[in-house]
Amino acid sequence: MTTLIVDYESGNLHSVAKSFERMAAEGNSGSVIVSSDPADMARASRIVLPGVGAFADCRAGLAAREGLFEAMAQRVLNDGLPFLGICVGMQMLFTGSDEDPAAAGLDIIPGTVTWIPPGPKIPQMQWNRLAIERPDPMLANLGDDPWVYFVHSLHGVPDDPDVVAATVQYGTTLNAAFRLDNVFAAQFHPEKSSRPGLALLSNFVQICADGTDRESEVVA
Repeated sequence: MTTLIVDYESGNLHSVAKSFERMAAEGNSGSVIVSSDPADMARASRIVLPGVGAFADCRAGLAAREGLFEAMAQRVLNDGLPFLGICVGMQMLFTGSDEDPAAAGLDIIPGTVTWIPPGPKIPQMQWNRLAIERPDPMLANLGDDPWVYFVHSLHGVPDDPDVVAATVQYGTTLNAAFRLDNVFAAQFHPEKSSRPGLALLSNFVQICADGTDRESEVVA
């Protein structure tokens, strides 16, 4: 079982990789590779797309690697491989972003990434408590009080509200996590979110190992 961390010069690439490498060292996740080579997609069991920074810059980083998006789309959309998008890697999955309307997203989750409404300090750069909106194996066993770490100025607004798996309160209700079939995406940083974040990453690994989404009790 191989976790592929997509390398497109994103800022949080190595912290995400270290979290999966730690699980691999404990014998809990199989091997981990960090790569921008489309050929590596063929041997991946699960794919992680991290990201920090500007939406347009991250999109350009993906486009600059020939064949990378096409290979990723094949494995995720056609082969149904488990996929995790983190922070701007999550935002990449949407149709587009108000941060740069000229930059097209991947359109895997139809909808728009919009600015946090005026009121609170932007960006949100703090720990905040997740509100789990619907049971999902990815959000199982995060604990009774799942606080996770955010650094963001925008949040995803999907066309289908049923795609929202978790929200957070920051001046208003912001969407914090999404599920669409085999794709899961988190605005927060699980690799920086202590025990709840590591539990989420462990769930992702276990879902792939089982070959299906296990029904688990979700503690909201």
